[in-house]
Amino acid sequence: MLSDVETRSVSPVFVGRADELGILNTALGRAAAGEPQALLLGGEAGVGKTRLVEEFAANACARGAVVVTGGCVEIGADGLPFAPFSTALRALRRALPDELDRAAAGREDELARILPELGDGLARGRDGRGDESATALLFELTARLLEQVAAERTVVVVLEDLHWADASTRHLLAYLFRTLRSGRLAVVATYRADDVHRRHPLRPLLAELDRLRTVTRIELGRLTRDEVSRQVAGIIAAEPERSVVDDIFRRSDGNAFFVEELAVSAAEGCATGLTDSLRDVLLVRVESLSESAQRIARICAEGGSTVEYPLLEAVAGLGADELIEALRAAVGANILLATTEGDGYRFRHSLVREAVSDDLLPGERSRINRRYAEALEADPTLVPADSRVMRRASYWYHAHDAAKALPAVLDASVEARHRHAYSEQLRLLERAMELWDRTPEEIRAALHMGDYSSAYRSCGCDPAETRLDFLDLMAEAADAGRLCGERERALKIGKRAIRILEDAEADGAGDPLLAAWFWLQRSRIISHIARGNGWDEIAKAQELVRGLPPSAVHAEVLAHAAAWGMLHRPGAETLAAAERAVEYARMVGDQEVELHARLVRGGLLVDAGSVEQGFTELYAVRERSMELGLMARINNVNVNLPSALESAGRSAESVRICEEGIAFYHRHGLTDTKGWIVSNKSESLVSLGRWDEAVDAAEWARGFCLSDKPRATSLTQLAAVAVGRGAFQEADRQLAAAQRYIGTHDPQPQYDLPIAHRAIELAAAQGRLLDARTELARIVDAGLPPGSHRYLWPMLRTAAEAEADARGLPAADAGRAEAVARIRAAAKRQATPVPVWLAHDQWVRTELLRAEGRDTPDDWSATVSVLEPLDRPYDLARARHRLAESLLARAEDDDRDRATELLRLAAAVASHLGARPLAESVALLAQRARIGLTRDEPRRDAPADPAEELGLTSRERDVLRLVTAGRSNRQIAEELFISPKTASVHVSNILAKLGVAGRGEAAALAHRLRLFPAVRS
Repeated sequence: MLSDVETRSVSPVFVGRADELGILNTALGRAAAGEPQALLLGGEAGVGKTRLVEEFAANACARGAVVVTGGCVEIGADGLPFAPFSTALRALRRALPDELDRAAAGREDELARILPELGDGLARGRDGRGDESATALLFELTARLLEQVAAERTVVVVLEDLHWADASTRHLLAYLFRTLRSGRLAVVATYRADDVHRRHPLRPLLAELDRLRTVTRIELGRLTRDEVSRQVAGIIAAEPERSVVDDIFRRSDGNAFFVEELAVSAAEGCATGLTDSLRDVLLVRVESLSESAQRIARICAEGGSTVEYPLLEAVAGLGADELIEALRAAVGANILLATTEGDGYRFRHSLVREAVSDDLLPGERSRINRRYAEALEADPTLVPADSRVMRRASYWYHAHDAAKALPAVLDASVEARHRHAYSEQLRLLERAMELWDRTPEEIRAALHMGDYSSAYRSCGCDPAETRLDFLDLMAEAADAGRLCGERERALKIGKRAIRILEDAEADGAGDPLLAAWFWLQRSRIISHIARGNGWDEIAKAQELVRGLPPSAVHAEVLAHAAAWGMLHRPGAETLAAAERAVEYARMVGDQEVELHARLVRGGLLVDAGSVEQGFTELYAVRERSMELGLMARINNVNVNLPSALESAGRSAESVRICEEGIAFYHRHGLTDTKGWIVSNKSESLVSLGRWDEAVDAAEWARGFCLSDKPRATSLTQLAAVAVGRGAFQEADRQLAAAQRYIGTHDPQPQYDLPIAHRAIELAAAQGRLLDARTELARIVDAGLPPGSHRYLWPMLRTAAEAEADARGLPAADAGRAEAVARIRAAAKRQATPVPVWLAHDQWVRTELLRAEGRDTPDDWSATVSVLEPLDRPYDLARARHRLAESLLARAEDDDRDRATELLRLAAAVASHLGARPLAESVALLAQRARIGLTRDEPRRDAPADPAEELGLTSRERDVLRLVTAGRSNRQIAEELFISPKTASVHVSNILAKLGVAGRGEAAALAHRLRLFPAVRS
């Protein structure tokens, strides 16, 4: 009977789980139809997640899908970077070799960081400094690889045991779930819910994924009593007694794995002497094995999730025959299983492995780990190449041998960095810092900077000959923490390092360059985590390097100061800092810092009026960065160059450069950087009057960009189009969302001023002139940043237009002179280095004359003339409308014919753009002047009352006139001899007919359309 039980410890009958299996199969059908699926399957240990996935996988295979599985690997308490993805991709390559190789073509070197078989996975690349873009590139390429492989064939990727996942795997999974957009692909990830305690690192990821509508989450519950009965029957191949089922159900509480173990124990007659401890249930069959088989089980428990046979043979110390017999016994008892590849062994269930491992004595555990480490050192080929360094480090660490562990852990940290697994690099470096003081001096003396340190190498020494010290480890760890997003940990490490350096300085042994480097890192982190704008930290770094000979750190400090100034305080002082940074970088031969400083200098030159010189510099930086393959600089210039082109009014050229950048990132990945470029493109498309394309671009960037600031830029552009089209409530929502993304911790003109501009524009459109004035006063009174004319000219034009449109409104009279004077004074301080801002200067002056009732057709003709050469159709259409209005008011010879042509041109643009407010204003002016807006449209008499065109009754016209004059419902009721309730009903009807949201907006519309000329003063 024992042999029968042993072969059926897993029930041949799949019990229950119909709902969960249905969800998985439905997702499979959607994936097969080309809609990628992301699923999370959670449940306590032993509840049946693996069995459910196996049933699903079998069904998927039967339907023609390719199913690959990768499990998160645990070595002791450590995970291997990207382990489940490496395993799954390796299996996918075996199943679809041609498809995967085609999808990876041209990207092998980067993808080899996850799947080493594709190339040199340890290639450092030409970009020596660490950058978040390296990780983003790897993640993007992996996601697109899976999409392309699954383009023609349904692929199911199963990632098991996320509770053991390393941080890099978690980050990649999150990226994958957020960005999958195409392909016949389903990704199923499993995890132990009971292991995910409040501080477990998987918990924040689960919360994040829960918020994604594209992720389906399945929680697997325990079996019912009836299901337990069916499962036991399947295991023992007979109908169980009721009392046995009751006992097993009581003790297992419906946990499928415990049901199996208890059923086997009951069949063997072992259950009666057991305690209710389920751990004892797990160990009882292990303890029934021979001593050699038990020994193998204990060794396997410390080896990791899977142990290769050659490694097990080297560690076990048994003869070949004895080892095989021991393994046969363990496999026969369903304690161990051979791996699917047939090259090693693993526990049938991780709960058994954990129980065996927990049963080891402390000295026994460290002795087994030492034997693993020694075996690997003697013959590294015992394990796959992509895991041997990490495993050797883990074994030595858990063997508690600091002299051996420190070099091994440092080697593993270097490999983690090369694979862009910065989270694992940080964990390993923290482990190295823990080991440092316990390691003998002679071992530490043999370690050199050149082998282990890349974040900071500005000591002026030969890294290959310079001893590694503790501060070098701290620099590496701080950099790794910044790159992997563990910024609080990086901040803590940097703070400790600065304290050590300050103490050393007090003792006369300071290192100001290294201290300045740590302050720079602190500046970058502080701004990222919204603790400030980072300037105080940069200033401290400048203080530390002041008076020192030129160095790479000195050049980097100057470059960072210039870059900060470009974003916060553009002007002559910042330009001088950029010049010094370029000079210092050239003196020390640091090309990357030089290119960074030149990029900043180019942008500042454009702002300062040296436009062609600035663009020559920016294009040169772009070309050289591409030659050197410096991804960080390529990213910067692909974002900054289009922005600078837009600032100079070269919107079409900006779009072309954006499209080249988008194509580059489509080939190389980096969705987030692509999002920055697409958001810039949307701004230029708005300027060019390509509003539908602008909306598409902005919506894409908002949906797929991972960074908040390009999302804010996209929302601001969506608000601009919404205001232009009269969708004021939508514009209000977009601006509020943009402001949330920007926050208040680090104000920057390039984000704050466009949002303020659109807020002024929206307030004016809704008849909230006082709000518009207040916002402008806030900006002007705070001091207009130099070099921000690209944002300030449109804002001043909008403010001037609002004052002009409100002329004659009683509520606008108070404060008008002050508001006009503020606009005029601010405009006098703005630069006009290029035609587009010269045009705005003329436009602002003309609008201010209109606000004072002094504008003439000649003023508007001059405005139209400077706008006509520019490719800005919406701006030109608005100016043409005003010129036509002014000509019709003058009514001299030929004015009517000219006004007719201007109105027709403006109407055509408004219609094409869907600019409802402009179209309405043009149409009403044409009606009053009895002008047809098309050449075949007959001249029509103007209506006796313009309000009739809006469907307003005579009473509603009277009410709207009083609303426009600023009257309340009670005042309207008193003046028209009606009740306040009746007045309120009339106002509601008027708002509905005008299609506006409030009284202010209704008043603004009536005034804009000149419905009540008598109201004008």
